This record gives sequence, C-alpha cells and structure tokens, in this order.
Amino acid sequence: MLEMTFADETQGRVAKLVGRLDTKTVQEFESAGLAWIEGGCRRIALDLSELDYISSAGLRSILLLAKRLLPLGGKIVLFGMGGVVEEVFSISGFDRFLPVAPSRGDALALLA
Repeated sequence: MLEMTFADETQGRVAKLVGRLDTKTVQEFESAGLAWIEGGCRRIALDLSELDYISSAGLRSILLLAKRLLPLGGKIVLFGMGGVVEEVFSISGFDRFLPVAPSRGDALALLA
C-alpha cells in the first residue's frame, strides 16, 4: 500500500510517500508524478521519511520522473531516506546521480 500527499511550496512540490513503492503501487505513483509534470510542475522534492520499502520498479519510476523533468529544466530531489530505503538507494547507486538532501528545508534549497 502507498499513500501520497503533496504540498506546493514556492520552490516546488513536496510529495510525501508513505508505505511501499513496489510493483503493486508504482503505477499510481508514476501516474500522479507524470500528471504533475504535464500540469507544469518542474521541481519535485520526494519525502521518503515514511517509505518502508522500495523495489527496483520503484527506483525506475523515480528515474522516469527525473528523466522527464531534465529536458524541461526541472529536477527531482529526494530527502528523509532511512533504513532499507536508504540502503537500496546506496546499493543501486541511485544516490550518486539523483540529488539527496537530509531534510525538507535542504531539499527545497536544492530546488530553488
């Protein structure tokens, strides 16, 4: 199960993901993210502080959004990772090419 909430800030959209981002929930996340981009959102901060699990499908969906934003001059920043989620990003190397911030404030600063 995945719950998503978001808030628009001056610097961009902050989306909080709660639960699991895996093959069962990735379509919901991708659809929402692509709709944000199609609606003009160019800067997204993903709050992963309450994400319990992320699969390779979840990693691919975040990469898809990042790739869609790049030619539009946008970006995605991740923050709040811990535990298994942080380990998956580290092992996969995704934390080396996607911006990662320790806090919401730091993530918003990177979006500005």
